Amino acid sequence: MTRAGAQLSATKIVVVGGHGTGRTTMVRSVSEIRSLHTEETITGALPAVSFPTKTATTVALDFGRITLDEETVLYLFGTPGQERFRFLWDRLLKGTIGAVVLVDTRAVDDARFAVELLGHHGTPYIVAVNDFGGPFRSEDEIRGELGLPDRVPLVEFDARDHSSSKFVLIALMEHLHTVSASTS
Repeated sequence: MTRAGAQLSATKIVVVGGHGTGRTTMVRSVSEIRSLHTEETITGALPAVSFPTKTATTVALDFGRITLDEETVLYLFGTPGQERFRFLWDRLLKGTIGAVVLVDTRAVDDARFAVELLGHHGTPYIVAVNDFGGPFRSEDEIRGELGLPDRVPLVEFDARDHSSSKFVLIALMEHLHTVSASTS
């Protein structure tokens, strides 16, 4: 409920990344409402070798919501990770103020498309390394592999954990504030 006469401000954040990086899990863990997700059983179109225990994949989007205060609501949109659904990304990026690029250390290069697309759109973003217990990669290795400039924050987190996912969103909001202040 908003104060009398106050306008509700809606803010849109997009969570992007390659297949199996934890977009659906992050949106579910941090949303205050039951998240909307469009997961379907993985078919033969996706090689099971990449993620042998993964049985479902996002085919359209994930959606969640967080109320920041009585006047501000944050809407989270998770993109599908499979390459064949990337045509949806441009539409999901419209109207967003920023993005989180999820990275799995087992497949860092899978995030390259997201980094390049966000750069093309001029969308501010941060990179969040989801902890799957994969091989250790230093921050310098990840930055080098993705061609990340120093100004782009890189954080580690666990998408299953509410507090950890919340930390990522706070890091994004702080980055957006820094970007906004530097362009003023």
